[in-house]
Amino acid sequence: MFRKRSIKLEPELLERLKAAAGRAGYSSVDEFVVHVLERELARGGEGDSDEEIKKRLAGLGYIS
Repeated sequence: MFRKRSIKLEPELLERLKAAAGRAGYSSVDEFVVHVLERELARGGEGDSDEEIKKRLAGLGYIS
């Protein structure tokens, strides 16, 4: 399957990950983190342009 590695996380971040994983229906924090990382890597590692960020913030109502 895959080789496991350990990473260090701040306790507060781990608690947030546990809560998010539970809300999203994942069976474990590990499963959730792997999915989030795979999804982010699938985006191609490209950062959003300033214009894309502005559009997203405007759509969320943070800027006009």
